[in-house]
Amino acid sequence: MTAAELQWRDGCVPVSTRFDDPFFSLAGGLAETRHVFLAGNDLPARFRDGFHIAELGFGTGLNFLATLRAWEDSGRRGRFRFTSFEAWPMARDDMARALGAFPCLAPQAEALLARWNGAGGRLDIGPAVLTVIRGDARQTLPEWRCRADAWYLDGFAPARNPELWQPGLMREVARHTAPGGTAATYTAAGFVRRGLESAGFRVSREKGHGGKRHMTRAVLP
Repeated sequence: MTAAELQWRDGCVPVSTRFDDPFFSLAGGLAETRHVFLAGNDLPARFRDGFHIAELGFGTGLNFLATLRAWEDSGRRGRFRFTSFEAWPMARDDMARALGAFPCLAPQAEALLARWNGAGGRLDIGPAVLTVIRGDARQTLPEWRCRADAWYLDGFAPARNPELWQPGLMREVARHTAPGGTAATYTAAGFVRRGLESAGFRVSREKGHGGKRHMTRAVLP
């Protein structure tokens, strides 16, 4: 597996050359993360010691850092786990450049960058146990032995990266979700919603962020 291959837009927005898609929203990446992945999973209200979040697509680490900041701001005691499946981890210098666009997350970003070597693995960062599992999620997720309380489905756009949104992978997401667990994604593509429904999730279409009309929220009964 190689590192993420990038071009830069406006000097600070990384764009995947493999998928021709930006790593975060051009209309406010942090605001979208908070709207889609945090609020979409009813966080931080559901936080508790041992809470486990899983993610498809680590990218710049922005979702993790926003979650870490939300945990710290919530005053919760204990620790949480964050497991991300990433085929092409970002090089440290590229990650630092991208995260420079979010100065309000600078302390959290510095803590991540101090430990990030571009290879994934387990990283203990304050109250978080971060594990980045390197490889194709279609191969690595079925072998995972844990279940998440909340999922961030954050692959590149389904039209550009359909492999990360296929019904088979959505079934694996469901199989690795705790009862009552949730999933959220920025996309409202019909085949993604149908895949989640066929996997056993109860799916709803919610208001999207910025110029996006809708997003998807799912609950496993």
